[in-house]
Amino acid sequence: MPRDIPVGNGDLLVTFDHLYRVRDLYFPHVGKHNHTGGHVQRFGVWADGTLAWIEEEGWTRELRYKADTLVTDVRLTHEKLGLELVCNDAVDFHEAVLFRHISVRDLKGKTRDVRLFFHVDLSINGSAVGDTANYDPGTSSVVLYKDDAYFLINACDRHKCGIDHWAIGAKRVGGAEGTWRDAEDGQLGRNAISQGSVDATVGFNLMVPENGEAHVTSWIACGHSYDKVRTLNDRIWTKGADKMIQRTEAYWRLWCRKEPIDTAPLPEPVRDLYYRSQLILRTQIDNGGAIIAANDSDITHFAGDHYSYCWMRDGALVANALIMSGQSELSRAFFRFAEECVEDEGYFLHKYTPEGALASSWHPWMLDGKKILPIQQDETALVLWALRRHYDKFRDVEFIKPLYSRLVARPAEWMLAYRDHNGLPQPSWDLWEERRGVHLFTCASTIGALYAAAQFAEDFGEPDRAVAFREGADRMRGAVKRHMWHPDRNCFARMAVPLEDGTYRLDMTRDSASYAMFSIAGLDADDPTILAEMNSTRERLHVKTDVGGYARYERDYYHQVESDKIDAVPGNPWIICTLWQAQHEIALAKSVDELRSPMKWLAWCVDRAHESGVLAEQYHPYTGEPISVSPLTWSHATFVVVCVEYLEKLAQLTANAPTTEASNRARR
Repeated sequence: MPRDIPVGNGDLLVTFDHLYRVRDLYFPHVGKHNHTGGHVQRFGVWADGTLAWIEEEGWTRELRYKADTLVTDVRLTHEKLGLELVCNDAVDFHEAVLFRHISVRDLKGKTRDVRLFFHVDLSINGSAVGDTANYDPGTSSVVLYKDDAYFLINACDRHKCGIDHWAIGAKRVGGAEGTWRDAEDGQLGRNAISQGSVDATVGFNLMVPENGEAHVTSWIACGHSYDKVRTLNDRIWTKGADKMIQRTEAYWRLWCRKEPIDTAPLPEPVRDLYYRSQLILRTQIDNGGAIIAANDSDITHFAGDHYSYCWMRDGALVANALIMSGQSELSRAFFRFAEECVEDEGYFLHKYTPEGALASSWHPWMLDGKKILPIQQDETALVLWALRRHYDKFRDVEFIKPLYSRLVARPAEWMLAYRDHNGLPQPSWDLWEERRGVHLFTCASTIGALYAAAQFAEDFGEPDRAVAFREGADRMRGAVKRHMWHPDRNCFARMAVPLEDGTYRLDMTRDSASYAMFSIAGLDADDPTILAEMNSTRERLHVKTDVGGYARYERDYYHQVESDKIDAVPGNPWIICTLWQAQHEIALAKSVDELRSPMKWLAWCVDRAHESGVLAEQYHPYTGEPISVSPLTWSHATFVVVCVEYLEKLAQLTANAPTTEASNRARR
């Protein structure tokens, strides 16, 4: 189920599902710990003797954000209750506090006794064992805690501060459903404390005038001790919860618009999604530098694991989007994080937790009785490649200096050593983490990395190293064309499997990742081999339904919807794969008119996005419904990259236009 409106600040991340229920609460890192375990946190409205939980029928919902902010703008209407709610949710831009401002309007033309109920079902630090919930009379709040994780729930309206009523009790043990059931008569039992597998429900009373409105602002303050959350609570009372929401709104508008990138030529829906994508990216990035692939706990039902890890491949490609959009502080933090994670030999392992520890993996350390490296070499290569992109953009020598040895020289030397007799990389796992061999994407990433390392070595006065790195990249480019190009089929193999006689068995499955040969390895977009390769993937991987888009590769089995009509539906359409085609079209464009086609794919992404602007990993080829995790950080990053590449190419093409007509045509 998609997470339609994530809000966060790099320490605290809260996600809502499409029914406007809080589903995930991550603290103190983005991706760790998820203190809800994905369980539903219910929200209900009581009026005229009736309680309506938000997931029930009768509600109409509009789930959006305020423009250019990470403050939600949610509108809820219940015709039977005769109420309209406007909800603004935000994680403070600096403090670990979730605010929820709820404004309730009467639609029946009479004064109303309305009660709002928030159900808090935590599994603190990932487990419901040993939790405590208690009412704290000193702050008129409910506090849930275990070990070093504390959560204080409180509220203010225009007349008073403090919750009006509460229920604390057991959940999912001995047949107990949870305290939310206690709210259905509009009253809560006010039990003072409970421990073990516990939850809490808090209530706020509002007197809504005839045809008027009333509001309350609640918050969850998060900290590592009771003193910390109590201090946060006092600060909110002093500053004012609504003022803290306003300052957060102002901060995010400043943040996403700080760079002087002229986005005016983009159509308004594309421009809006460009800024929205940057903001959603920010919610998925930990303040310690880890770029998390996705934070959608529903995926655990599929595989027993989640995406709340930092893959260095995803991280490097997202860092490239941050670099291109001018968010240098975040890209620096990622590279510092990477330096802490890289192995002493110079390579990265599969994936890492937000704290930098080795995460779960399915890559074996031994295969067919032989020891192997459980790696995806593209992850190592892409970090080096992206680091050069960062330096070329920001020229921050003092930042690069301490990273040069561990993130440039050592990985590049390892990549040179980890080659076969033809100069190709030795086998590793592919970017899709499914096959082991010599992959075209890995080769392209390594070529790009070695060229980047050569540039760094020249800059740092090491000409011998520069020559070795450049010669290694040149040799690998030649080896790819000699050993992975199939002249009869006029395209590259996606993978070469080494044979005992020193040759390779080629896997000719069409794979969208071959775009990396021009985008990362640096071959010209109009090189005959690149043209042939991209035309081949464009023809074979296009999803020929009303939904459209491009699949990852032929017969993609991951969340496969169509297994029979492979010619029409080679796989589910992915955002990143569709935009890779747009990148090639932008690179090829020789006129403004030729930029129409890549703009079509940016508009396609807008059409796929949720009302809030969230992009999923992939989509149903017939219905267009999101599949797998949502939002996927990589999807939003690729959208940002393509927008910037489009704008840069448009500026290049219109720079010498003889009249303003070309520019006007581009804007249209």
